[in-house]
Amino acid sequence: MPATVHCDIVSAEKAIFNADIEMGVFPGEAGELGILPRHTPLLTRIKPGTIRLKLPEQEEFEVLYVSGGMLEVQPNSISVLADTAIRAKNLDEAKALEAKQKAAEAEGNKAGNIDFAKAEAELSQTITQMQQALKNLKKK
Repeated sequence: MPATVHCDIVSAEKAIFNADIEMGVFPGEAGELGILPRHTPLLTRIKPGTIRLKLPEQEEFEVLYVSGGMLEVQPNSISVLADTAIRAKNLDEAKALEAKQKAAEAEGNKAGNIDFAKAEAELSQTITQMQQALKNLKKK
């Protein structure tokens, strides 16, 4: 039996994932972070993107989308506190396209009172969600 590490992923609304994994890949600010059991302790921010988790005795990775947050790694546990976390299989392509359009319109409306950093962040999140939704559709 391969070595495992316990992983918890929670969003502001609820717990999303709670299980032992063989490894995880997380979207760190400076690039992807591959975490295995007994990893050196680490605390870092994560950017919007996908988390891939290898569960024991499963061929496919479990994929989740996060819109940013914090990653804490201890030798026997991994914790992700995400602003938003969604299982990839639950992403709605139509909703993501609508959000992308709204964010693009807000970014194009330079005369209005718009928080451009917020609009850019929303657009980035939406693009990542769309990419994941398209990957899910191609697998079907």
